[in-house]
Amino acid sequence: VQLQASGGGLVQAGDSLSLSCAASGFALDYYVIGWFRQAPGKEREAVSCISSGDGSLFHADSVKGRFTISRDNAKNTVYLQMNDLKPEDAAVYYCATDGVPGSTCTLAYGIRYWGQGTQVTVSS
Repeated sequence: VQLQASGGGLVQAGDSLSLSCAASGFALDYYVIGWFRQAPGKEREAVSCISSGDGSLFHADSVKGRFTISRDNAKNTVYLQMNDLKPEDAAVYYCATDGVPGSTCTLAYGIRYWGQGTQVTVSS
């Protein structure tokens, strides 16, 4: 099971970025995938999540209306479209899964697999 995050970069406030989380070794649509971020000196926080199966979504209040998580089963990839980026969105972004088939964004089993992070920097 491997997750590979990509798409980070340096942008200006108000710009957009699309992050990708490509999976290998398992079919993404059977597993919950979450995006998390960690800024320097801060704890890692959940940003967005898409459940297995029906694809129920979760977005943290801080990103609602600006970020959208989606899944392309044919490409076995989950995306995080980030619009209207703010300096406070700057962080290392990680995708992750609990590795439990059929699980949801409650992530009751905890995170078992993390992708490597991708840096998002937002200048004001």
